Amino acid sequence: MSLIPSLTTFVLLIVGHALADYPLQGEFLSRAKNRFTPMAGVPWYQALGAHAVIHGGVVGWVTGSMLLGLLEALSHALIDDLKCGHRISYNVDQLLHVLCKLLWVMLLLVFGPLP
Repeated sequence: MSLIPSLTTFVLLIVGHALADYPLQGEFLSRAKNRFTPMAGVPWYQALGAHAVIHGGVVGWVTGSMLLGLLEALSHALIDDLKCGHRISYNVDQLLHVLCKLLWVMLLLVFGPLP
């Protein structure tokens, strides 16, 4: 992967992140994923998992890599849980998500297509 396709991939990952973190998350998942203020009758881990899988799906689709999709889902869930627990701020949460996208592109640059 060369520089221009890498830049395109990074931009698509950021656009996908914005879609997955805002309109595709919605109010329900935004509230239900927080284990520190649980919603009655809604397992927080299911909501957080669903949100993380949406993000992983976007990354897998854009990059063509199931491995990067899995890494995205895991990292997204961890970062969001840290934010929900007030261990990191909203801005740090968003920065970490963008840095993950940068890492995925760098891995593609170094290793080429990943499974």
